[in-house]
Amino acid sequence: MTRLVGFYPGSFDPVTNGHLDVIERACKLVDRLIVGVGVSATKKPLFAHEDRIELLKQTLAPVGKRTDTEIEIIDFQGLMVQAAREHGAKLIIRGLRDTTDYNYEMQMVGMNAQMA
Repeated sequence: MTRLVGFYPGSFDPVTNGHLDVIERACKLVDRLIVGVGVSATKKPLFAHEDRIELLKQTLAPVGKRTDTEIEIIDFQGLMVQAAREHGAKLIIRGLRDTTDYNYEMQMVGMNAQMA
């Protein structure tokens, strides 16, 4: 049986209740969720990269158990679509706060579809 793998990218600086809500909901859709913590040379994060990964590991372990979903936290640089492909993801998870996010994400969908 083929397992559905999802990819949820972000900076998670810091991880918020909104992120946790999206992850909890995503776990209902996929068998395995890859949470990709992006590394950017141009952004100055509030928390160190290693601290964000550790915080996600601690926070998401109970979510994975509760939802019976395998959750893996990785770091990635470069294109999100390439990182998703490298980890076998067939679904990209994104959160939306408002119509500005929606309009931006629709543009990203078009670019990602061309690359993938």
